Amino acid sequence: MTEVTIRPWTENDLEKICLAERVCFSDPWTERMVKDEFLKPTFSGFVLEENGALAGYICATVLFEDAEIPKVATLPQFRRKGYGKKLVERVIADVKGRGAEQIFLEVREGNAPAVTLYKGCGFETTRIRKQYYPDGENALEMKKEL
Repeated sequence: MTEVTIRPWTENDLEKICLAERVCFSDPWTERMVKDEFLKPTFSGFVLEENGALAGYICATVLFEDAEIPKVATLPQFRRKGYGKKLVERVIADVKGRGAEQIFLEVREGNAPAVTLYKGCGFETTRIRKQYYPDGENALEMKKEL
C-alpha cells in the first residue's frame, strides 16, 4: 500500500533536496541557494513523501499580497501520479492563509507537463521572458489570483 504524506520542509530535508535538484533540473540550485531560500523569513515549503521516500518538493515566498513559487519538483520515478498538483495546491493554501492575494511562477516554455499542471491549477500566462534560462530557453511567467 502506498502512503503519501505532505509535510513542511525542514532543515533535515536540505541534503535530500540538493541531491534531487541535480536529478530534476538541468540548471539546479546549489546547496547554498537551497539553504538561503529555506532561511528566508518569507519562506514556505513542503515535501511530499511516498512510503517515506522524497518524491517531490515545493517552496514559495510571501511578501505582502504577493507570493512566488521559485521551485517545484517531482523526482522522475514519482511523476504522473498527481504529486505536483498536490504540492502546488498545498503551497497555495498556505500562502493564501498568510495573506497572499496572487501567486507567480516562471516555467520553461518547453516544459509541457509543468505548463499543463500550472494551467490546471488556475495559473495563466502573463508574459514570455526571452532567453530567461542559462541555456537560452524562454520562460513563461504565470500568475494566479487567490
